[in-house]
Amino acid sequence: MLGEMLKNVRNVHPLIHNITNYVTVNDCANILLACGASPIMTDDEGEVEDVTSICGGLNINLGTLHQGTVPAMIKAGRKANELGHPVLLDPVGAGSSRLRTQTAQRLLEEIHFSAIRGNVSEIRTLVRGAGASHGVDADAIDRVTEETLNEAVRLAETLAGNRKTVVAMTGVIDIVTDGKKTFCIRNGHPMMSAITGGGCQLSAMMTAYLSANSDDQLEAAAAAVAAMGLCGEKAYRRMSELDGNASYRNYLIDAVFRLTPEELDAGARYELR
Repeated sequence: MLGEMLKNVRNVHPLIHNITNYVTVNDCANILLACGASPIMTDDEGEVEDVTSICGGLNINLGTLHQGTVPAMIKAGRKANELGHPVLLDPVGAGSSRLRTQTAQRLLEEIHFSAIRGNVSEIRTLVRGAGASHGVDADAIDRVTEETLNEAVRLAETLAGNRKTVVAMTGVIDIVTDGKKTFCIRNGHPMMSAITGGGCQLSAMMTAYLSANSDDQLEAAAAAVAAMGLCGEKAYRRMSELDGNASYRNYLIDAVFRLTPEELDAGARYELR
């Protein structure tokens, strides 16, 4: 089932507009190319509506947020909504500053998002409208474990139901839900936290999956999450004693490029709730 989502990305080759983190913009572009899509990166208010109009999906990432890009995000999001294109929100660091929290909430009020991808702290902030996060990582007490999984699922389902969207809460165990049906995904490797921008890459890639699978948004988001985690495992198996996190970053992109639908179906580890 999930492999079909990847097959559609490779067949459709969606063009994805990214208003994203300038720290990881190159990696986001490369992960889109690797999965079978194509990237456009622009955040100028004067052209975002035109660019979004020719794309199949829009990825909005708050990683290096500044006030000058917020109007561009809103213009692009409204245009994508008007055209029926999927829009993804990555609320990086929501809860860590007033600007980030207020911007995330404003975007949620003015744009309908097909999917929201974040960690536990970010998702909790969007549910409650306030919160605390340490950088872009969930606080240790908020990490999803087997003991906290049920509570984390309820949190993700709450946001999905409230916003009528798909929520992907990523961590050691990934949760993808539309509020009614939930995937708990156990792919991935701890080494993925040793590189900058793994979450940003996933958000870009997820937007491509959403764009190529408009009738199966929940399964598309789950497929992207499982694919990234599986590729993280494959990348680690390729590591030698001389390799470090820079090599791992490249191996991860290589693994996404080489991943087949059959490998995704065989290697995805998840349960449905």
